[in-house]
Amino acid sequence: MGESGDTFYFHCTMLIGEYRHNLDQKKRVALPVRFRKELGKKVVITRGLDQCLWLYPTKEWQRVATKLANLSLGQADTRSFNRFMLAGAVETDVDGSGRILIPDFLKEFAGLSSELILAGVHTRVEIWDAQRWKDYQLSTLKEADKLAQKLGEIGAI
Repeated sequence: MGESGDTFYFHCTMLIGEYRHNLDQKKRVALPVRFRKELGKKVVITRGLDQCLWLYPTKEWQRVATKLANLSLGQADTRSFNRFMLAGAVETDVDGSGRILIPDFLKEFAGLSSELILAGVHTRVEIWDAQRWKDYQLSTLKEADKLAQKLGEIGAI
């Protein structure tokens, strides 16, 4: 890949892959080396769906937060989702060893034990308890054909 390819990759965040890491006793987890450049030195971690955590590079989080802020406050479900995402968000530094601290309330929300899965999902990283991730994958695998058909119907694949 040439310089222009590298520049394109840097500007178009692409977080992909699945990595197994441990949560240490101080509630820190090392980010996969492949994610560190795209995530930068400051990240935002918040509650995600399916009882995992979502980790965003700061610029991507600003984009997500702006979209949420532009939703109608007249809708109860919009207000609830804004509270869920924004009130649960924490900006944190990536230390010199590439680790982040996971606050207690987020650790409890996601039911994190010591063994974690960090999954790159395009513009964010999802942080899962390893057993919960395994269970989720098994349930999704059972529905994969149905999901593919639905996505095909709307032209997504």
